[in-house]
Amino acid sequence: MLPEFQFKSRYVTINGHRMHYIDEGRGDVITMVHGNPTWSYYFRHLVAALSKNYRVIVPDHIGCGLSAKPQTFEYTLKNHIDNLAALLNTLGITSTSLIVHDWGGAIGLGAAALHRIEIEKLVVLNTAAFRSTRIPLRIRICRWPLVGAFLVRGLNGFARTASFMAVTNPMSRETAAAYVQPYSSWGNRVAVHEFVRDIPLKEGHRSYQTLVDLERFVDKLAENPPPMTIIWGGRDFCFNDHFYNEWRSRFPAAEHHYFENHGHYILEDGHGQVEPIIETFFAT
Repeated sequence: MLPEFQFKSRYVTINGHRMHYIDEGRGDVITMVHGNPTWSYYFRHLVAALSKNYRVIVPDHIGCGLSAKPQTFEYTLKNHIDNLAALLNTLGITSTSLIVHDWGGAIGLGAAALHRIEIEKLVVLNTAAFRSTRIPLRIRICRWPLVGAFLVRGLNGFARTASFMAVTNPMSRETAAAYVQPYSSWGNRVAVHEFVRDIPLKEGHRSYQTLVDLERFVDKLAENPPPMTIIWGGRDFCFNDHFYNEWRSRFPAAEHHYFENHGHYILEDGHGQVEPIIETFFAT
């Protein structure tokens, strides 16, 4: 039993692959979209808090968490977007609020952009949905041929290290183990590595045009934005203040909450602080 993760696991088959998701509570729908190398476990405290008054959907991307981890699947941004949209379509959801983190920003907003999923409210947590050439050296190294696969898939040098590098307040041993449990072998880390390889830094990359299209959608969304709050960990080595300021610039009317001493895993470092902010945001 994973600590603080007593939710019923549900599964749907998407393009021949089993996708795991959580579906808790009743009411207006809130969809939470994780990034790399997390999974639905990352949102466990928010699920517990929000499912009292809302229907909360939290998928694991194909290759992540408790979903299938096919070795020959094309782990591209477009495919992750399509998978999320297919899940929501299967569940009959055409309108939802979004809570997005890390890659979840591009994937969640991408589903709205490419599949006309209406966004009711939006919570942004240390993420991006627009182009950038910024990438920390420690992540760039994980993209290098041969070396990257050895580090990420062989030594678990991405998911395991994130459990202490992405927080400023150390996790318990049990919590850290829960984060990496789905990524226990070379084969099970395939998507973790492919996410790193799929960062579209320049033209010609397989996911660059998808990101361009998404950025256009974000620009359009900013003309008539949904109710939105930005909650940010200021000690994020990856999604740093450059990205926070970009969101603030694009959506100047959005609520914003900046925690200067919290890291990339803002829901871990900010547990007990962040949940009431988000509950209040959805209640108003």
